[in-house]
Amino acid sequence: MRSMLPLIGRSTPSRLMMNNAKEVSGLVKTRKLFITASLLILFIGAAVCYDRMPSPAEKAGLPLELSAWLADWQWQNGLENLEVLKEGLTSLQMFAAYFDQTDSLYFTDDYDEAMPEVLKLFEQSGLDHVYLTVVNDQILPSGESRQKDPELITRLMSSEESRRRHADELIAAAEQYGFGGVELDYERVAEEDWDKVLLFISDLYSRLKDKGKSLRVVLETRAKIEQLKMPEGPDYVMMAYNLYGFHSGPGPKADHAFIKQLTSRMAYLPGKPYIAFSVGGFDWQEAGKATALTEVQASNLAKQKGSTVRRDQASGSVYFDYTDEDQVKHTVWYADEKTLLQWIEIAQQADINKVAIWRLGEMQISSLDLLKQQAG
Repeated sequence: MRSMLPLIGRSTPSRLMMNNAKEVSGLVKTRKLFITASLLILFIGAAVCYDRMPSPAEKAGLPLELSAWLADWQWQNGLENLEVLKEGLTSLQMFAAYFDQTDSLYFTDDYDEAMPEVLKLFEQSGLDHVYLTVVNDQILPSGESRQKDPELITRLMSSEESRRRHADELIAAAEQYGFGGVELDYERVAEEDWDKVLLFISDLYSRLKDKGKSLRVVLETRAKIEQLKMPEGPDYVMMAYNLYGFHSGPGPKADHAFIKQLTSRMAYLPGKPYIAFSVGGFDWQEAGKATALTEVQASNLAKQKGSTVRRDQASGSVYFDYTDEDQVKHTVWYADEKTLLQWIEIAQQADINKVAIWRLGEMQISSLDLLKQQAG
């Protein structure tokens, strides 16, 4: 080796030495290229793996905390779904309390018929809670209703006395009917009423807690949660639907971008909030009129009309077209089990593992089975 070192350094090497030097140089270049390529592959692989890293909930294998609503007007079909899903639920929300013309709580005949059956099933199922959901719909003596009436909220929140009286009535209803808690679904709240609403939420939560009961608060997407300091304690539920509906032309109830935006905003809510997804869909006539459909109704309609069902990549929802007997064109969008799975996975990627389903009633067994599986 010692004798070769001077030869490598000579200015006039032999042909053999020149060839050896070229080979060595080529090997060095090849090795450098190999190392560079390997490092690049490792870097790209790491970036891809990082981008696809599961959320903490996924890594821990945590099941969903799943809740669902049962509406008084669809309680029989809802109970059929509840029978299948009850072991996967941590709570049930009975959507049943409205207001009369005097701003007092109002319960329908459907509610009176449904509650004994619901509570019986509740006792058998081992559910943690059945909540009474109260919505700011006002039922008039004529039978008509003012839905999501902001003026009703203004009156209920107008003074300390009116807030106390309203809380008294809610607590009394929860105790009378054996509910484990109250859920407020007050929508279209006027901006100037929010400070009073927050005071009411804080007071109602404390009073319910003293009686061993819970409070949930449903928030629509228009609520400016970034600016509102929601009280600690209650469970909050963010509605992740109504992207398209009665107010719009055809489209999905939610899409991936919409859900990601909401999950980002939910960081402003205290505790561990729920994200609420809506099953079923809508049938839009060509003129623009929309009709709500359950999942079963939408699926059966596609089969009856022989329509080709397609899946929208941006939302995971399915859609199809058909022409009715009067030659009017229709477009239908709805969510199935694959849609729900995609929505749930997006929520879990944002570390949100609490999901609420609006609503039970004529869901397909495949969707119910998926939710049971996700809830462990």
